[in-house]
Amino acid sequence: MLDLTVVGVERISPKHVLLRLTDQRPLPEMLPGQFVEVRIDGAPHTFLRRPISINFVDRGHNELWLMVAVIGEGTKRLGELKTGCVVNCVLPLGNGFRTHVVPSDSCLLIGGGVGVAPLLYLGAVLKERGISPTFLLGGRSEKDLLELDLFNKYGRVCVTTEDGSAGEKGFVTNHSVLKEHFDYIATCGPTPMMKAVARYARLQGIDCEASLENMMACGLGACLCCVEKTTEGNLCVCKDGPVFNIKRLLWQD
Repeated sequence: MLDLTVVGVERISPKHVLLRLTDQRPLPEMLPGQFVEVRIDGAPHTFLRRPISINFVDRGHNELWLMVAVIGEGTKRLGELKTGCVVNCVLPLGNGFRTHVVPSDSCLLIGGGVGVAPLLYLGAVLKERGISPTFLLGGRSEKDLLELDLFNKYGRVCVTTEDGSAGEKGFVTNHSVLKEHFDYIATCGPTPMMKAVARYARLQGIDCEASLENMMACGLGACLCCVEKTTEGNLCVCKDGPVFNIKRLLWQD
């Protein structure tokens, strides 16, 4: 548990805010796909912490980046933070993507909406390993596409929008890049999107990991509100995930 200081607040879309946090001491090691439980101060009706994916770790500046989707009272309060504010965080939590066993030749990272957040850090770590991933990012319209300039630093970026305002029109699973060969897929976003990606990966015989976004209250596996049915029985997404190989998930529809 750390009290982190806000060093930057950036509105990256009408609905999303990027928080940059730091500490006087070096931040702990964090893996792509892990998350943070953030305490909400100044919101009288928000009692539980909010789980937020690790968007990026800037070691040079000792910064942790969190992308916040401003939806309810708690996240609205986070979006109103100013430079110098202190945010209490429990981190890092959960299990991340298996970057140490990712194939070195063809990686596809697929994200939708705020689900693109953990893929930026994943792409940066892969780039450090000499792997240049392909990103496939989707949104309802151009204004829903987040951090494209940053993703471009770490690999090729392909885009879909439902209204055709940017990239190819349609869903991520309709993009022409899927005609290419890939050995590994990582995905995060709305559950219907991830299930469609998982279906594609199974049909193509591609190793695939998905970062689930179940409702997580405690982040430690105690409250059981984030349970997911798996081949190993009911597992807590916060403790046993949030990243799962799709072979462990009962996503056969």
